[in-house]
Amino acid sequence: MSMAEDASLHVAIVGSGSAAFAAAIKAVEEGARVTLIEGGEVIGGTCVNIGCVPSKIMIRGAHIAYLQGHHAVAGLPLNTPDIDRKAMLAQQQAWVEKLRHAKYEGILESHPRITLMRGMARFLDASTLHVALTGGGETRLQADRILLAVGARPMIPQISGLSDTPYWTSTEALVTEQVPRHLIVLGGAAVALELAQAFRHLGAEVTVVARSTLLSRAEPEIGEGLKQVFEDEGIRVMLHTIAKFIRHDGQQFLLATSDGDVRGERLLVASGRQPNSAGLDLSKAGVATGPRGAIVIDDHMRTSVRNIYAAGDCTNQPQFVYVAAAAGTRAARNMTGGDAAIDLSVLPAVVFTHPQTATVGLTEPQAQAQGIPVESRTLDMENVPRALANLDTRGLIKLVAEKGSGRIVGCHVLAAEGGEIIQSAALAIRNGMTIDELADQLFPYLTMVEGLKLCAQTFSKDVKQLSCCAG
Repeated sequence: MSMAEDASLHVAIVGSGSAAFAAAIKAVEEGARVTLIEGGEVIGGTCVNIGCVPSKIMIRGAHIAYLQGHHAVAGLPLNTPDIDRKAMLAQQQAWVEKLRHAKYEGILESHPRITLMRGMARFLDASTLHVALTGGGETRLQADRILLAVGARPMIPQISGLSDTPYWTSTEALVTEQVPRHLIVLGGAAVALELAQAFRHLGAEVTVVARSTLLSRAEPEIGEGLKQVFEDEGIRVMLHTIAKFIRHDGQQFLLATSDGDVRGERLLVASGRQPNSAGLDLSKAGVATGPRGAIVIDDHMRTSVRNIYAAGDCTNQPQFVYVAAAAGTRAARNMTGGDAAIDLSVLPAVVFTHPQTATVGLTEPQAQAQGIPVESRTLDMENVPRALANLDTRGLIKLVAEKGSGRIVGCHVLAAEGGEIIQSAALAIRNGMTIDELADQLFPYLTMVEGLKLCAQTFSKDVKQLSCCAG
């Protein structure tokens, strides 16, 4: 009998997204009873409703539309399609509802020990929650363990005039029925770049206004390469540009920036996200927070209060849905007497532009900051046979390795199917592989991931002098 079964442990989980459901399922498996508290209209959190799922469906459709008019295959006539955005949106949202039911609503139906309570929760003390019920009224809930999994929302920068305009966040952009004539995108990270390119592929004029570089935390070659891709596709990219004030005249947005005025029909604000922690009255429970209200947790998902845990985008961990789910599962194990840590030392990340950007491990500056002497090689995709066969050689693969030992410490990719390439690099880093060991692996010919082997070989060979199949 587990600790949870022995004590009839009651676990309260605030939120109903990926972290919350992963935790609820595991806690029930360990014998606890669970109360999920959700204040929004739908369960499932960001990913399935307004994040990963709808955005990737939209990006897929937009890319297919773009390819019709911009592919390089001889004998296939180029064609600019007449896009029915309403039909695309209906299909997109039908899949959102289908997946929400399969992965969230259906889980509740099959787990009677998980009770859903609809309402907004806040702390009265470290073990008591006040819940303002959605249907009216209120209740108090006491629990042996509490997991905070309230997610995050778009962060709106303090720019003069912005709050008085009908700007979009990613939430509104994903469900628009009209493709704007000219979309201005404020931001230079993943959400901004994915949606900027998707709208360009659907026919909009697009201007990206970034405070720094594109993907400023990545290796500079990645952001520079993606900037070139965007400009080749007709997207205007403004780097190191500060928006001073924003106006809307009923028809158009005006952004006054450090590099001149920008006008457009719509404005997408995609300049980061911030945790949904403000309404929880965390101070009444004594839960410590960090920058932007992020709930501070350790590698066991414990907050500063013994019986309170947190997981997902509301914490100081990286904001990825697969991190949230892994953290939720481990939090549940720990709340029910286990001892499970999360290891984020090898964390692959993908940005779903075309080509995709994908990274894992350390950049050269990060390695140097940790006192690790490194060397690197960068392979242009024109040296990868599959890229040649695809008639698309945009991008690069960069490997970072420790000097002397050759141990791989980082991989950075800008390539078609970059997200599929990066997991092989993650496994190599996780298993302590060296550049020579990676170079000696057998990779199937005419695959994009073969570029990893070719890049590894360039540490000791001129890749242009190799025969085919990169032996």
